[in-house]
Amino acid sequence: MRTPSMKLLPAVLGMALAAVCSQASAIGLLEAYDLALKNDPAFRSAVYANEAGKENRILGRSNLLPSASASYGVNKAKTVREINERRAPDEDYISRSTVVQVRQPLVNFDALARYRQGVAQSNYAAAQFESQEQNIILRVAEAYFDALFQADQVALARAERDVYSEQRNVNNRLFKNGEGTRTDMLETQSRLDVAEAALIEAQNNRDSALDVLAGIIGGHVDGLDQLRPGLRAESRDVPDFEEWKKTAMRNNPDIQTLQYGVQVATEEIRKQRAGHLPRLDVVASYNNGVSDTTSTINQDLKTRSIGLQLNVPIYSGGGISAATRQAAANKGRAVADLETQINQVLVELRRQYKLTESSVPRIDALIKAVDSAELLVKATEQSIKGGVRINLDVLNAQRQLSLARRDLAQARYGYLLAQLRLKAAAGTLGREDVRMIAGYFE
Repeated sequence: MRTPSMKLLPAVLGMALAAVCSQASAIGLLEAYDLALKNDPAFRSAVYANEAGKENRILGRSNLLPSASASYGVNKAKTVREINERRAPDEDYISRSTVVQVRQPLVNFDALARYRQGVAQSNYAAAQFESQEQNIILRVAEAYFDALFQADQVALARAERDVYSEQRNVNNRLFKNGEGTRTDMLETQSRLDVAEAALIEAQNNRDSALDVLAGIIGGHVDGLDQLRPGLRAESRDVPDFEEWKKTAMRNNPDIQTLQYGVQVATEEIRKQRAGHLPRLDVVASYNNGVSDTTSTINQDLKTRSIGLQLNVPIYSGGGISAATRQAAANKGRAVADLETQINQVLVELRRQYKLTESSVPRIDALIKAVDSAELLVKATEQSIKGGVRINLDVLNAQRQLSLARRDLAQARYGYLLAQLRLKAAAGTLGREDVRMIAGYFE
């Protein structure tokens, strides 16, 4: 075995290193998902929104807990007094006042409604975040599969271009031998030009798909893992549609979000109605005054008190009634939005369920189509050796094979996405599902 010369060794090593780096830089589906969790700006926004939403529970509870306040004031006063129309000597003094007050609600329907509303708002934010957690999985998978499919489109467009390129060569040879026409040559050249444009467009679409994925994961994408050969849709024992429906009604985060939205609207009605209800508080205060008035100059007075304070609203110009009616209307809208969301989820659930089922025979049929196309390529190659066919026939067969492989890959991507979307509609999609789908790639 001959060894490369010293001059060629750097080039050989460079090519090997490039091949290793290209293989190492390929990003798997699970790795893309982990990167998206760290770098996707939309998901980071959802994280911050969830953190902010958690505080609503504490904000609502604060209305039921004691509140304390303190104040301190110092003033310089100057008095001018007249006694029996005779002016007394002016007197200047410094007054100081320190007040500490603690208030604990005993009966406060507004505070109780705000507390329950805060809990519902925190749950609302948590359900929204759960929806975003599932949405990021779908976004990564859709972008990943689209990038792979666009690469398949490039392969198909290149095979199409090669067919017309070879057809042009054949036409040129026939024309030189006096067996072809210039019209055939022009027609083939026209189709070749269209195929070249289609190839460029396919390459642009592939690059755009990679850019979309790069924007989600926050980094450049050099390569992607490919589907393992032999993937078939499995008709395993899976729950029927009614079981999926029950699961979706319990777990779908979008439905849960709007259910909590109805609770928020309900507590808003109670909060507005509380404007007509009395409020009872325990109030304790401490007051330390120094020279508060002219009669207490140079006197230090300390006052401690504790007692009940009852506030009874009487009339507010109709504002409370209007706000209550407005809150009731908003609740009606929230209920309608919830019903709309339930219908949308069930439609999506049934669509993905049927797509998952129909993928089994469709993928099996496309696998047979690929096998037939491969046999056609082999048979055509054998015919060329026997002088029956020409190279153009092989290219046509290879083009048909590329088309069949593209359709099979598209069906497989659709099947995998349907599985993810079905679980997302049911509200059970998680990292383990990503790991399972990633196992189909290498």
